Amino acid sequence: MMADDRHTVSDDQHDPCGDRRRRAVPGRARRRAIRARAAMSGVPYSVAARWPDAWPGQCETPASRGRTIYPAGTDGRRRRLIGRRARRTFHQRVQDARMAADLPRGRAGHLVERFPPARGDSGTGVGPLYHGEAREDVLAMVYFTVAAETPSIVPAPGELAWTAELGEETAVDTMCALIDRMVRLALDTEPATLRHRAAAAILAGAAHRGFRTRDEAARLAAAIAPHDPARWAELPFTGGRQILDALLVVAEDGHAPGTRVRITAGPRAGSGATIVGAIWGLTGPPLAYRVHPDRSQAAIVADPDDLIVLTRDSGPSAVPTQEV
Repeated sequence: MMADDRHTVSDDQHDPCGDRRRRAVPGRARRRAIRARAAMSGVPYSVAARWPDAWPGQCETPASRGRTIYPAGTDGRRRRLIGRRARRTFHQRVQDARMAADLPRGRAGHLVERFPPARGDSGTGVGPLYHGEAREDVLAMVYFTVAAETPSIVPAPGELAWTAELGEETAVDTMCALIDRMVRLALDTEPATLRHRAAAAILAGAAHRGFRTRDEAARLAAAIAPHDPARWAELPFTGGRQILDALLVVAEDGHAPGTRVRITAGPRAGSGATIVGAIWGLTGPPLAYRVHPDRSQAAIVADPDDLIVLTRDSGPSAVPTQEV
């Protein structure tokens, strides 16, 4: 093509023959990538801009680094719910923070709304995540049990109420960090052991001098029925664990269930997978992850250093088995 034949953009606003295509804006792709990383990680734009992996072309990071609170997925309903939360008014944020500060029932309901149900991407073999109709009751029960066993780790109601007025749920998270962690660890105990612990806590709560504690004990006894092993076995403990996994990631580096990864070591090296759970210690980020390799029958445990976190920008070539 001759130089004179190349398509040009007219600078004359009165030229009827000028091309009115939008001019390229330097840095637009970079800013778009940073906004996507900020939305996925639940952090401000200014924070995401300082992360090296927020730049275009750098779409993979080890699972031992970074943070993913709301994984990008194909579940449109979940995306809409999360987007609606991001657009809350200050008054709505205060109401949500008050709910988060109301242990145990209010906080359980807040977490269920904050981390809505999801589904694994098609073709991965991963089913529902954060799911279960009774997950609010399950979380309320475990918070109630842990608080009854170790009342010293329960934040003072007055301090929680004052913090909630800031309208920042993460400020409430900071105050509840210890009990949140203990609740998550309690969900890893054997079901029979947890059932006996819950039954003892409910029995003690029924005789408590506080009417709110007695009312909650009665509500949990009816909803959870710890005396009935068959009913207990049907409770959505997996969904409860996944909600707490995502919550703990807010304060720690880590990646919530639903995050897409590539396995880099072991028999499954090179395979795509989905994080379906985390293994936690008393402090710090996850010690390991439960990941479900694509189209496999069961999840496996993987070290964070043996996983690469993938974003949508990684494309189908990053993981041959992933459907994009």
